[in-house]
Amino acid sequence: MDMYDPLTSRYTFSCPNRGEAKVPLSAFRRIEQLEGAAHPVVYRVRFACPCGEEHDGLVSHDDLDWAPLGLDGGVFLNLMTSRVEPVADELSDLAAVHIGAGEWPWSFFCYPEERPRPVFPSAFLLLAPGDGRLGLAVHCPACECTSVNLVTHEHVDVPFHNDREVGVVEHVFTGDVHATVEEFRAELWSSAFDARRLAL
Repeated sequence: MDMYDPLTSRYTFSCPNRGEAKVPLSAFRRIEQLEGAAHPVVYRVRFACPCGEEHDGLVSHDDLDWAPLGLDGGVFLNLMTSRVEPVADELSDLAAVHIGAGEWPWSFFCYPEERPRPVFPSAFLLLAPGDGRLGLAVHCPACECTSVNLVTHEHVDVPFHNDREVGVVEHVFTGDVHATVEEFRAELWSSAFDARRLAL
């Protein structure tokens, strides 16, 4: 069984209470690369489970960054032909069309650079839900600083769905963002967000 289902946009993890949990990327709370693992790179994720608790899981680089684009596809039941058919070719073509048009699957607003930047989910560090939106701490691959944006769940869960405007915390966070979780949460619930446009 694949860890990620591109048709439902859900990751499958083990749950000690229910046996199995299927969660979207927006249910992740923390993503950190494990030391030593290089081929493939492996990430430890903390996720909010439908059972009401948070659990840890492991995700490979391919499952985190590439699987949501549907490049490995999956299958669906075609009701017109009553056949199970693959979707990898269609989803790969769709991703290529978007990228060819200059659209990136995920983006965020880098506060130190004062500009939107393309990014992959492996650059996400912390995700915090609140009031229908999601606080997202992102490690910028260009300037290597951490910025915090306030986005919709779709901005994270659905590749190529980039919010037109995002909230931006006007603060440069230290390199070790995990040590500044409380600072991040305080900023998230403050009125320090400034709306920025994400025109890539």
